[in-house]
Amino acid sequence: MSAFNAMAVRAIPWIPRALVRKISRRYIAGATLAEALARVRLLNANGFVATLDVLGEAASSLAQARRATDDSLQVLEAVHASGVRSTLSVKPSAFGLLLNVERCQALLDEVLSTAGRLGNAVCLDMEDATCTQREIDLFLALQVRHPHVELALQAYLRRTPGDLDRLLPTGSSVRICKGIYREAPEHLVEGSDDDRAAINPHFLAHVERCFTAGVFVAVATHDAGLIDQVIALARKTGTDPAAFEFQMLLGVCEPLRDSLRQKGFVVRIYVPFGAAWYGYSTRRLKENPRIAGYVARALLGL
Repeated sequence: MSAFNAMAVRAIPWIPRALVRKISRRYIAGATLAEALARVRLLNANGFVATLDVLGEAASSLAQARRATDDSLQVLEAVHASGVRSTLSVKPSAFGLLLNVERCQALLDEVLSTAGRLGNAVCLDMEDATCTQREIDLFLALQVRHPHVELALQAYLRRTPGDLDRLLPTGSSVRICKGIYREAPEHLVEGSDDDRAAINPHFLAHVERCFTAGVFVAVATHDAGLIDQVIALARKTGTDPAAFEFQMLLGVCEPLRDSLRQKGFVVRIYVPFGAAWYGYSTRRLKENPRIAGYVARALLGL
């Protein structure tokens, strides 16, 4: 990271909110469900499928968890009514995972029941290491009644091979991603705290286990080299392209996204939207200092 970009990251709180919103339009479908559906419809027209994510933070009350549930139900009903091709991704903490596990499970059971009735699927996004065990236990409890529930796993965690030991026998779909949360080194695979490329062999090993087990796997990465390795692995193992898909964030690495689609692979775009766009946008700027640096230069007329 350049010194200028590092300073730009620290200056994010002072970037005008209107400018943040303008930048965020590339990465966020909008503040409303109608805007999100319009973006998904455009993605579908260009050959992509999607997964919608209602932006928000961990629930601080059961009332807030109930609102997250109602929002998710609304999304599922709207996706069905509009005919767009999109699943739903949710963070269990928004449904009260950190407040009351039993209540969280009941609320997600309601969401999954609706998804099943409408022929859709829901993926539980993995959160930081304090949530990992609770989310896996939650997933296994929900999966008994809802085979269309999916779970994200983070390749940079040391524990992930053991988690796959429990999950693969269920036959449920999984999403493999590198992991984005800042974790203590003892939770991480060796070298990954300062070198993201160190995650790649672990990521590839997890994908191969899914291929071997016959479990559908979503490959969530923007790492072009890693994507090439996954494609080569699929060919080597004789894995049908219908047994996996690539997933990418809205507005990120679009030429790579387009190339994969042109090659005939299924590409699912993660589409965030909602009133909590500002917090998500500033986090994206912090994750990508080059964008923050670009914004700062524009403000300074450089």
